[in-house]
Amino acid sequence: MLFNTTLKTAAILGVFSTTAALASSDAIPSENDTFTKWGEESGWTIYVDETRGSCLIERVDENSNVVQMGLTKDQEMGYLGVFTQNDIGLKGKKEEIILSLDGNVYSAEARKKTKHLADGYTGGYILANNPQFVEDVMKKYEMTVFPEKETGFTVSLDGTLKAIEAARTCNTEQSS
Repeated sequence: MLFNTTLKTAAILGVFSTTAALASSDAIPSENDTFTKWGEESGWTIYVDETRGSCLIERVDENSNVVQMGLTKDQEMGYLGVFTQNDIGLKGKKEEIILSLDGNVYSAEARKKTKHLADGYTGGYILANNPQFVEDVMKKYEMTVFPEKETGFTVSLDGTLKAIEAARTCNTEQSS
């Protein structure tokens, strides 16, 4: 789990929503939340966030980038986090970034996260309420991230379709 400092994982990205109310620090899980492994699908680990009553998926790609996806606390939006041991160049708490998913381009506001991550990892997250963005994340294999002031990098999205479908099943179980 990303928030467990014994694992060498992490992730980055920013906010894809115009809803400022969801920009609070509780948009993504914290290290204080309780996580239980629910299962695995297509190279992704699915966790139940017992504190929030929802599920998230996490994967470490071949470049040791950690990608994490789940629902915000109010379950109104999704979040996507990418954490890396490389300097991703996020200066300050927020930064505009561009995301490319197989030629479909999205603008997002990255929210930096550095506290309570495994040693050496930095990153951030985005919030997403755009159905096309979610569909692209599910069906594309790579996402290229272009931070405002640094060189772009690519994150693998292999297996996201089946993993997100499994997370939806997991979420349904939590609400039953």
